[in-house]
Amino acid sequence: MVGLDIGSKTIKIVEVAKEGNAFRLKASGVIGFTGVTPDKATDVNELTSLATVIKKLHKEAGISSKEVAIALPEAQIFTRTVKFPPLTDQEISSAVKWEAEQYIPIPIADAIIQHQIIGRKETSVPPEVVVLLVAAPKSLVEPYIRVAQAAGLSVVGVETELIALSRSLAPQNQTVLLVDFGARSTDIAVVKNGQLTFTRTIPTAGEAFTRAVAQSLGIEISQAEQYKRTYGLSGSQLEGKIKIALDPIFRVVVEEMKKAIHFYQSEEKEEAPKSIILSGGTAGMPEAISLLSKMMGLEVVIGNPFAKIAVDPEAAKSLASFAPLYSIAVGLAMRE
Repeated sequence: MVGLDIGSKTIKIVEVAKEGNAFRLKASGVIGFTGVTPDKATDVNELTSLATVIKKLHKEAGISSKEVAIALPEAQIFTRTVKFPPLTDQEISSAVKWEAEQYIPIPIADAIIQHQIIGRKETSVPPEVVVLLVAAPKSLVEPYIRVAQAAGLSVVGVETELIALSRSLAPQNQTVLLVDFGARSTDIAVVKNGQLTFTRTIPTAGEAFTRAVAQSLGIEISQAEQYKRTYGLSGSQLEGKIKIALDPIFRVVVEEMKKAIHFYQSEEKEEAPKSIILSGGTAGMPEAISLLSKMMGLEVVIGNPFAKIAVDPEAAKSLASFAPLYSIAVGLAMRE
């Protein structure tokens, strides 16, 4: 089972083997690239150069299978929970087709729609079944499949980034807030017992943090990126100048996290998340965890995507510093 995560700055690939109920890491690799993601490609040349990078990564990482699962960018997916009366699984499958039209802002004929039953509330008044509805525009899915095929791979599964993240990072027995800092968007999710129940995406992310530092200090983007990674939200470094630049952007993200929890509690009448799990490149900014924990009043940890997978000790050492980047690829590889 292979997961391929095509991000806007890096591409990650992971192969796992299923042994009984457990997983073992077979191979993995990450490569940086400066091109565009499949959905942003405007001509065949851009897709071809991306396919070349993926083909190279597949070979150099020592991946044995050509069959891959891919993730779609959360910002372009429509995800929401829908409540039904207590119907059977089969009845819900039929009902979803009719209900979807009310919730999806694109024509049903132009979308690929999937659903998952999150829970059956037999004792609520009235009893109900809560269903997660996910819809992706066909125009988004097609270029991702084309680029994988051009790299000599066969796509056997497509899902959203947050569903993959929930699988690799979320614990099975509690409610957590999952926050994935990408380069161009931050994805926020409430995950209950390993099941995605609420999602929200905001366009404030890694690149916005870097731009804030560049503008504040009047320096190049590459230098700002370096400062962000090295000093982060530390008030004691560089007279706290980096922290001052990052602070307003960080507060925007924190406010969105608070809104997500509030909305989830008021809409779903469920208990609030007990902790926050971070993922993505920006998650490792110095002092981000301690500041976030103080502002949210919750325990905050960086998710370890390899926690549910057996990893050879030598491989674990070399993966340690890149671990947060692999969360989506690992989740994709763990698909049943």
